[in-house]
Parts: sequence; structure tokens; C-alpha cells
Amino acid sequence: MNLEISRMAHSLNEWLWQHEFWLPPGITWEDMKESEDIHYPKPRDLLLSIPFALILVVIRCVFERAIALPLSAKLGVKDKLRPKAQSISILEAFYTVNCKNPKEGELISLAKQCDLPVRKVERWFRRRRNTDRPSLSKKFCEACWRFAFYIVSFFTGLAVLYDKPWLWDHRECWTGYPQQPLQPSLFWYYMLELSFYCSLVFTLPFDVKRKDFKEQIVHHAATIFLISFSYCANYIRIGTLVMVIHDASDCFLEPTKIFNYMKWKKTCDSLFMIFSAVFLISRLVIFPYTVLYNTYYYSMEIFQPFFGYYFVNALLITLQLLHIFWSCLIIHMVYKFMLQGTMEKDMRSETEESDVDEERENMMEKEKNGIVHFSNVTSSNYIQRNGSEPLNNRAYLTNGHVKER
Repeated sequence: MNLEISRMAHSLNEWLWQHEFWLPPGITWEDMKESEDIHYPKPRDLLLSIPFALILVVIRCVFERAIALPLSAKLGVKDKLRPKAQSISILEAFYTVNCKNPKEGELISLAKQCDLPVRKVERWFRRRRNTDRPSLSKKFCEACWRFAFYIVSFFTGLAVLYDKPWLWDHRECWTGYPQQPLQPSLFWYYMLELSFYCSLVFTLPFDVKRKDFKEQIVHHAATIFLISFSYCANYIRIGTLVMVIHDASDCFLEPTKIFNYMKWKKTCDSLFMIFSAVFLISRLVIFPYTVLYNTYYYSMEIFQPFFGYYFVNALLITLQLLHIFWSCLIIHMVYKFMLQGTMEKDMRSETEESDVDEERENMMEKEKNGIVHFSNVTSSNYIQRNGSEPLNNRAYLTNGHVKER
């Protein structure tokens, strides 16, 4: 049995690493042999990203607890006090096993089982959902970590690429391909980026979940596959361009979130506009020309299409479709900003459910008891210098309804 499994694994390995899949026509693995001075990317190198990703997870935990969390307190980021849901085993079991947002029929059935009014059951689920939502300080810490990483990775990319010819002349991406030696600086830059995205996959269940959660999973998967495949097929030069272009706009996204959590509206709005401009230019203009056109057209000047050519272009197009999706959200937010003069809340964020219905219920109960609170009772239109209201403007209650004299 073990012998058969070993043979199958060997056959699968031979099939997977056929040079027709990974290398242009006329090039075989024999042409990619290394020497003392020349080293090429090897697939087994990618295994290093797993321990490096775990190290990044540990660094992130330490960073968030030791730096980001105390910083959030000093900058006045306070978590909203949330009323806790009562401990009701029937409702808790339904919430955990069935769904978090029951329909009207399910609410009525649960209310009968618990011998509670439907509104109280609905309130219980609202509070329970709010309890599961990430706190403001958690969002702040996550944004700080990503901002710190993107700054490091972006400037690392610039430091690695500033003297490389393919940064300025994109045809240089294909000069001598695939026999392009792997430089140590490019290797570590690749490991840094791949390890980070692997760490995001590890922490995905614990990170802040937004409305584009599924798109984020597709993005992380496409990015990891793209980085891994580009490394194995020695698309190192085009891969470095992809990574530095992506990090450019992310450096502005995370501080925008940070200032939003701090409620520095003007700074947040300014950074949001800068981020929008950088994102739209880098993802909808620079990326298609520098990367997509480069891989689709310039590469054809060097070699004929093969499997790796189609596969890497498919991954890049997947990324571009995600760019278009997020660009539509950003353009909508910019449009709202131009109309309203202030940035709309992040459309990808899950908003916390307010207890407006609960407050309305309390108001109705107070009105029935002949008690009403007015938010404008201290307005200058109603209060005289001696602190009493004008007689002709006094409000009073008749059968729980407000009337004017």
C-alpha cells in the first residue's frame, strides 16, 4: 500500500513539474542548472514562508498588545459600551447552531418557547450580534499592524528595485528569461510578502470581517498563488512590480482607518482623498500598463505562449477584476464625499446595530405613564432668563399625547 502511494506521488510530481508547464518552448530544466555563482528559484524555497508567517503572527500579537493597544488608549480611541444579552439557553443555542439573524416566523416561534414578547427576543439577537462584532480598539490595532507592515514592505520594495533596470524599462523583465539569476535581495523581498499574505490567511478567522470578506479570501488566494507561481516559474521581475504597486496605495488606506477610529475627520477625509487618487491611478492605470500589458504583449517578443503564460495572466486578470470591484466602491464614496463634504463610513465595514427600536419602545412606555423627555427643552427659544418656559409654549400631556396651549 505504501509502495503504491509512493509511486502515485512520484508520478504526480513528475507530471506537475513538466517543463512544458513552467518554462517557455525550447527551454528545459536542464537549462536551469545552478552553479556556484548562479542560483535560480526553487519551489522548495517557498516552504520557508510557513515558519516566517507564524513568526509574523507572533510579532503581530506582540505589536498589537504592547504598542497598538496602549497607543489607542492614549489617542482617545474608546470602545462603545454595549448592553449584554441576557443568558437564555434556547436563544443562545439557536444563535450558535442555526443563524444569527432569525426571520420573523423564527422570532415568533422562539418567543413562544421562551415565553417572551417578540420585541424582547429581537432585542436579544440584536445585542448578541453586537457582542460578536469587533471593538473599535481591535480595528485600530489591526489597522496599525497593517500600516506598519505596508510601510516596511513598500520602502523595502523601493530599496530593492530602485537600481534594477526593469523598474524603468519594462521590457527588461524578459531579457534572458527564464535564465535570470535570483538575487538575495529579491529572494528576501519575496519571502517577506509571501509570508505576510500567508499570515493573513492564518489570522483570517480572527480578523475584522467586512462585507467584502469573500472577495478578500479570493484576493489572498490569488495573491499567494501569483507570488508562488511567479517564483517557481522565475517571473521574479514582474512579481516585484506587482507587489510594490499594491503596497503603494495600502500605505494610505490604513492610516485613513486609524484617523477615522480616532475621529479626526478632516485628517481622515484628506487621507481618504489621497488614498483614492493613489489607488485609482496605481490599480486602474499603472497596473494594467506596467503589468498586464507587459506580461501579455512584451513577453511575446521573447517567447511563444505556454501554460505558464496563460496561468499567470489569468491570475493577474483576477486581481484586476478585484481592483475594479474595489474601485467602484471607492468612486461611490468619493461621489458621496463631494456631495456631503465629509467621508461616508467604510462601505466594507459591518455597522453596529443601534438600539433605536429599543429606545422607541422605552419612549412609548414613558408616554403611557405620562412622562416625556424633550431633547430641545433647553433651547433658547423655550427657556426664559428666569429658567421658566413661556406659558403660551408650554407642552403638557393629555392621555399620553403632547399638546400645545
